[in-house]
Amino acid sequence: MKVYLISLGAGLLVGMIYSLLGVRSPAPPIIALVGLAGILLGEQIVPIAKRLADRTELTRFIREDCSQHVLGTLPANKERDA
Repeated sequence: MKVYLISLGAGLLVGMIYSLLGVRSPAPPIIALVGLAGILLGEQIVPIAKRLADRTELTRFIREDCSQHVLGTLPANKERDA
């Protein structure tokens, strides 16, 4: 239930920002997709900044955690995996 309340609060905040900027909601599809891409990539900025001091951990984080979160599970390449 807590996650839903946080999500509702975030939606209300974004709605208020839209109102202040004069943006109508729902946004046109391309604008919404660009905004979602920005959210997904923006979520990764803080964790990457925390790992900049440790290059090995940064590389592992980008390959394993960021790529899975941003790109989702990629289809397996049967020729490459064989």
